[in-house]
Amino acid sequence: MGGYRLANYQGANGPRAGIIIGDSIFDAAKLLGSTSYATMLGILEDWPRTADLIQTATGSRPSDGFPLAQAHLRAPVLWPSAIYCAGANYRDHAAEMAQRLGRPQDPDPKASGGQPWHFLKAPHSVADPGASIAATGYSKKLDWEVELAAVIGRPAKNVPAERALDFVAGYTCANDLSARDLSKRLEASEKSPFHFDWTGQKSFDGACPLGPWIVPADDIPDPQDLSLKLWVNDVPKQDSNTREMIFTLAEQIAQLSRGMTLYPGDVILTGTPAGVGTGRGEFLKAGDVVKIEIERIGTLTNIIV
Repeated sequence: MGGYRLANYQGANGPRAGIIIGDSIFDAAKLLGSTSYATMLGILEDWPRTADLIQTATGSRPSDGFPLAQAHLRAPVLWPSAIYCAGANYRDHAAEMAQRLGRPQDPDPKASGGQPWHFLKAPHSVADPGASIAATGYSKKLDWEVELAAVIGRPAKNVPAERALDFVAGYTCANDLSARDLSKRLEASEKSPFHFDWTGQKSFDGACPLGPWIVPADDIPDPQDLSLKLWVNDVPKQDSNTREMIFTLAEQIAQLSRGMTLYPGDVILTGTPAGVGTGRGEFLKAGDVVKIEIERIGTLTNIIV
């Protein structure tokens, strides 16, 4: 892993942006000498200039940090203006969902000339690393989904795919928790365009655990070659690699930025591979511990209550 990571930690008066160097964390505003960098959004809104300042500051071997082990880490982006989530972006996941729902699998969208598609999660559905997710009273079919998350660092509009990764500040881990039993409106016909409820199943409190930190994009040469894994109570459930995506992150950024501007701090969840609970007929219950791990980034753990 490279020279530093970006994190939010809980200070005396609320979350503060921090810079992790080795086993220590430093207050970003103090290290960089400006109150503009007291928040993660402040850092990202001045990216990539901030990246240069951080490199200079870390090269001076600062000594006024405190042990990372003593920090109460918060989600690394509080709060993004948007969370875009790629749907059905791993072929094996699309196949397992089609089988579980008893319907034919759709044609490969990329091979047939299709485009990436995304749904939204509410920004305040973000949950901290280590947080307890109080969702079993809301959903009886609570599902897990490990995903690579990209954090935007520059305004992006009409960005071609070949330049899209230049607009990424860094990467973190995400769990796209889903309330599968709330995905359909039973009062609407299955043939109705209003049958599905993406808000109810995807945007409840705690539905988007993020963290534990942001690894700068320069430290991850290829986001399409990262292993990603998920365990429930230490039992392996998902084990794949981002190379199995149908649409790459660059293609997703290009598609999203055609119709809207992506802003610093916006988060893109890039899809999940096979192994979700729905495909197994298993769902999360109170007391379950969900751990995800993405190569070169780290581990994110949450407890379901």
